[in-house]
Amino acid sequence: MKDYIRQIRNKIGHDPLILAGSAALIFNDRGDLLMLLRTDNGCWGIPGGAMEPGERLEETAARETLEETGLRVEKMKLFGIFSGPELAYVYPNEDVTYNVTAAYVARGVSGEIKLNIEEHLEWRYFSLQALPERISPPIRIILREYKQR
Repeated sequence: MKDYIRQIRNKIGHDPLILAGSAALIFNDRGDLLMLLRTDNGCWGIPGGAMEPGERLEETAARETLEETGLRVEKMKLFGIFSGPELAYVYPNEDVTYNVTAAYVARGVSGEIKLNIEEHLEWRYFSLQALPERISPPIRIILREYKQR
């Protein structure tokens, strides 16, 4: 996928790009949320990323979770679709995106966490009442909505 996005970026530069993707909300037995500290912006996020051509959104969430954490997910339950101005984001490299994100609650998670160190510096489970202050902007709306429900 990175090659696919890189090919598009080679053609359009940093201009705005609408990206479809998905993310996984993964909870431990105590109900704490798995979050990952990103290398690109120094903010906390959840496993997820851009959809590959021909991929289903559920597959994207499961693939990104595996690539980023080493965890396998058996089932995904759709939590919501998020888009709009709150999901607009300018990456540290100045790429502009307008994200359309399908957020899923992961079920049947197995394996041991092994981070992709190119993308994340650390992982931690957080209580929903004590989330970190620095949350990646496109993820804030998803977590705010989850806490409200």
